[in-house]
Amino acid sequence: MGTGPRRLEELTETEALRLLGEVPLGRVVFTRHALPAIRPVNHIVVDGHVVIRTTVGTVLSTEVSPAGAVVAFEADQLDMDTRLGWSVIVTGMARPVDDPEEAERYKARLLPWVAGGMDQVIRIRPEIVTGFTLVPA
Repeated sequence: MGTGPRRLEELTETEALRLLGEVPLGRVVFTRHALPAIRPVNHIVVDGHVVIRTTVGTVLSTEVSPAGAVVAFEADQLDMDTRLGWSVIVTGMARPVDDPEEAERYKARLLPWVAGGMDQVIRIRPEIVTGFTLVPA
């Protein structure tokens, strides 16, 4: 088990988005009743945007899909034994993908982890991308 000192190194935006695209699961943070709410979701990164799916009528759909909803999206890959890894946070605008052909292309690549229709596709356009790696000091 690695228990020595660690330090944080900032990631470039390009590197942060690359790492984000390498993991299948993250957390979307949104506002519900004027308070922060978080839901785990699987995702893909396409052309620098985070793409998720949800079911119409769910809390995530209702709160996130209105055009212009500000959200944060976070994913990480941390090794608890070595205490090494990375974390990335994207903050930006979430909008539904309204073009049926584009939505179908995303649906073909982004298979839901949970049962249900998951017919709504939401794209998050990053405005702020931050990330760090946790490395030996």
